[in-house]
Amino acid sequence: MVDPESTVVGQVHVLPDSEKELPAGKKPRIEVLDVSELEAGSSRQYKNKEDRRNAKKERKRKATFPEPCSSEDVLWQDIISVLGREVVDRAIEDGVELQSPFKYHEEVEVEVKTISSNGEGIALSPEGRSPWAIVVPLALPGEKIRVRAYRQGRLHSYGDLLEVITPNAELRDDSRAQCKYFGSCAGCQYQMLSYDTQLDLKRDVVVKAYRNYSKIPEPSMPRILSTMPSPLKYAYRTKLTPHFDAPPKSARKGPRSTEKPDWLHIGFNRIGAQSTMDIEDCPIATPVINESYGPMRKDIIKDIYTYKKGVSLLFRDSLDTSITLDPDSTSDPVDRLSEAFNRHICVTDQKGTVREKVGDWVFEYNGGSFFQNNNSVLLPLTDYVRDAIFPPTTTTTTARPTHLVDTYCGSGLFAIVLSPHFDKVAGIELSADSIRYATRNAKLNNIPEEKVSFRSGNAGEIFATVRDFPADDSVVLIDPPRKGCDEFFIQQLLAFAPRTIVYVSCNVHTQARDVGSILRATGGNEIGKKYVLECVRGFDLFPQTAHVESVAVLRRV
Repeated sequence: MVDPESTVVGQVHVLPDSEKELPAGKKPRIEVLDVSELEAGSSRQYKNKEDRRNAKKERKRKATFPEPCSSEDVLWQDIISVLGREVVDRAIEDGVELQSPFKYHEEVEVEVKTISSNGEGIALSPEGRSPWAIVVPLALPGEKIRVRAYRQGRLHSYGDLLEVITPNAELRDDSRAQCKYFGSCAGCQYQMLSYDTQLDLKRDVVVKAYRNYSKIPEPSMPRILSTMPSPLKYAYRTKLTPHFDAPPKSARKGPRSTEKPDWLHIGFNRIGAQSTMDIEDCPIATPVINESYGPMRKDIIKDIYTYKKGVSLLFRDSLDTSITLDPDSTSDPVDRLSEAFNRHICVTDQKGTVREKVGDWVFEYNGGSFFQNNNSVLLPLTDYVRDAIFPPTTTTTTARPTHLVDTYCGSGLFAIVLSPHFDKVAGIELSADSIRYATRNAKLNNIPEEKVSFRSGNAGEIFATVRDFPADDSVVLIDPPRKGCDEFFIQQLLAFAPRTIVYVSCNVHTQARDVGSILRATGGNEIGKKYVLECVRGFDLFPQTAHVESVAVLRRV
């Protein structure tokens, strides 16, 4: 394995001879078979049962395309764009879409054409070979690279980046990276890029998502706004979940040492593999998390032989929860601006309470539950949502909306921060535990119960619980999980027909799909029942990575 201590920070390393053998997590996904022989179907005589099973798997794989909006499908759309739709259709029609021009483990020099929405470089096969894409991490457009193919998919192979022969001098600067594991750890993709370039790439992801998944006609599509930056570029991540495996059987039987065994890796996944690499600190995590991570690593090493199975650890940055806040009190026992109140601790218990401030607002939530992992961008995010709901024109030409429905509300972030601007707010969440914390958070922030209420219920039943809300004066905020909204939810949303819909998403591809569904469903409606997409903007909640979140605003016309 690469020794991080001997590697220049951020440098894309050339794999040493010791890594020429494929790691366990990088075995070829499918056998390299002669696909043309499979066309004979069940009438073909196979030498043994294994050949028959392989042929059956191959036929099944040929008929299976990725789940729409999945990361595999997002990559597939990028591959279609690089190869060209005509080339892709012809290969599928001819039945050669799985016939890779590269042998397993073959090394080849290629030129990178683009960066995928998932953050990998996409190169094309050299001249003289059949049209084929090669997906390579850490590679940039215009670079000539040497790669080693290790797995194939439909019209593409995955490859290890062995060497950057001709770097893109305008984009790449490996000295920018602040992590000694960058180039090996799968956590970050963009540390060698300027931050402006990262923001531009993330805007491109949003643009492609709406082009590929929304099916919105170009005249109806507003210009995608520039990506909103994160105030912190490093030391921003307030949650970290490193993991490790239990001792193998062979280690349990042999002699035991107090030193860290070679097989023990506490950290994160290695690029392109399912194996864990040992990581001692993470520069994108907050200081208090890294300060806690080191001592816990030592405890794990000391007690490793007591573990019967692998463990996923939890580290959450929190304000000091030893200072108890009374939600029923009108005054705090401590000044919220004091140094004591703002002291940070690290919570490692899934069931422990985490406390966080967003501007002047205080939130508490369960350590194992969801809360955004970059506190520095939460105030810009909530301010943007507020300004999108209440544009300047509402003060002079139309009445301001008075009611807010916060779906998938979690611990109440949007409902509570936006509450001063509404007469009544309802937060809906399936998790009873989150509802309990959201209700407590409203009290901690001195919001009366008659103004803000939180209700536990299935997302599809949301609008039955807010029948008393006037649709013409209501805003519905949607912040769903990665899978987005189902058809029933959208039907109920459109039956309710709020004046404004704000869709906050951690998966811009499902967001684009759902927004397109809303616009198509109401496109033929009369005035007063039709929606337009007013604006879409990405938010960078995870600098140095390829991930982007986005906010879409739909207005009823």
